[in-house]
Amino acid sequence: MKRLLAIELQKIWQNKASKILTITYFITLGLVSLIASIEFELGPLKFEAAKSGLFNFPYIWHFGTYFAAWLKLFLAVVIVSMIANEYSYGTLKQNLIDGMSKKEFILSKFLTICLFALVSTVFIFCISLILGLKFSSYTEAGIIFSDLEYFLAYFIKLLGFFSFCLFLGVLIKRSAFALGFLFIWWISENVSIGILKYEIFNYKRGDDTIFDTIKQYFPLESMSNLIVEPVTRLNFVKSVGNTVGADFSKDYSVHPEQLAIVIAWIFIFMFLSFKILKKRDL
Repeated sequence: MKRLLAIELQKIWQNKASKILTITYFITLGLVSLIASIEFELGPLKFEAAKSGLFNFPYIWHFGTYFAAWLKLFLAVVIVSMIANEYSYGTLKQNLIDGMSKKEFILSKFLTICLFALVSTVFIFCISLILGLKFSSYTEAGIIFSDLEYFLAYFIKLLGFFSFCLFLGVLIKRSAFALGFLFIWWISENVSIGILKYEIFNYKRGDDTIFDTIKQYFPLESMSNLIVEPVTRLNFVKSVGNTVGADFSKDYSVHPEQLAIVIAWIFIFMFLSFKILKKRDL
């Protein structure tokens, strides 16, 4: 496994575009810490990020993982390009000639996206920990190390998304078209959910209908459901909501069944990637 991973990392590092995107991704993650310096005044309202509760433990775990997940598109480009380059440069065929099996090829790609997801998780944990230790009003060990399940959800969320990108790269073979298809899939999935919600089930908030069960199985929706938006958990947002009569009551927990759905999609995407590659004449 170390050999397979070393081969993939060497390919990525030797590709200038992939190297720049990867470095940019982690630099951008690091810039999350600059949020602490945000201050603004809007009439009588004064907002200071460092004093707003954004960095309180354990809220920082939720906040950090949710917003860091939006940056995964940087690595999505790297992963899709990683597959496309195998076809463009003929390295896939050369690897197979040199004795690598198609199963090992897919495994090497999967190990790479696992590494990306793991390093990203550890990186955002360290940044969040530093910010929390500096600005949090609560520094008791029991509070600091609570709600760490958000990092498991973050890791699975990244791994699920990267697996989907890997599958699209194998299926389409061209990075631009694969990324375009990813965007089309996102639109189609949201349109389908909208049709189910308003046209088929006539959904109303608070209803316990089959719609809630069905929509959680869409691949991108299932990944999105792992970490619910954290903004409405903030006290000052709740206060504003109460003033205007908005209801921000949500379940912000990480649920095992949601994790299981995304893990199932990971297996499906990797299985389909292997099957496509196995049947394809290279």
